[in-house]
Amino acid sequence: MAGHSKWANIKHRKARQDAVKGKAWSKCSRAIMVAVKNGGPDPEVNLTLRYAILDAKSVNMPKDTILKAIAKASGEGSDGAVFQEIRYEGYGANGVAIIVDCLTDNVQRTGPDLRHAFEKHGGNLAKPGAVSFSFQTRGIVRIESEAVTEDQLMEIVLEAGAEDVAESDGVWEVTTEAGSFVPVLKAIEEADVSTISAEITMIPDMQVSCDESTARKVMTLVDVFEDHDDVQKVYTNADISDEVLAALEG
Repeated sequence: MAGHSKWANIKHRKARQDAVKGKAWSKCSRAIMVAVKNGGPDPEVNLTLRYAILDAKSVNMPKDTILKAIAKASGEGSDGAVFQEIRYEGYGANGVAIIVDCLTDNVQRTGPDLRHAFEKHGGNLAKPGAVSFSFQTRGIVRIESEAVTEDQLMEIVLEAGAEDVAESDGVWEVTTEAGSFVPVLKAIEEADVSTISAEITMIPDMQVSCDESTARKVMTLVDVFEDHDDVQKVYTNADISDEVLAALEG
């Protein structure tokens, strides 16, 4: 879990940087609109929309912007492009497993783009299912350690169905099965505990330890994917130590 925590810190820092450029908000708007068109505008009954809204909030997307995206998708005559959810799986440097979830209106564009990125950065695109079988779908809620004590948090979330509570780098990570994610999140919200982020994510069963060279290649590849307009989320089983991360950031 510690490796996942470090990777989560990297992702959320990058997400904040992307938000400044507007790229993250654009991707969140797309996800919200697709969720509304597929399941309706009520996040209480449309879990995909609820998750998309949570992702938007995690990158500080304004409430008004979120509501505009929902309204736009709900309105007549706003069909626009038809987006398809598609997952690509492959391997980066040193066999690091990578999952790339996309929303695309042109698979003939997205597929070759991702294949080229894998190959250019020392990896390869794999068949569907070749990588994802070694990941587990889990809910992760992240909370500042100062916001609540361990005993208080355990009482709130375990009764609601959480699997685990762990602390890393000044942040509590509450882990849930996918089906328990919403009840646990609601329990946290009802207890008036502020969250940093809440998401459904993919956690690897095993991680691949990365030296500086491997970590640099993997992170570069992840950056390429996340900069692609069609890519929504990227998951990896890279285990990057604090020392290697510090060297890369330096």
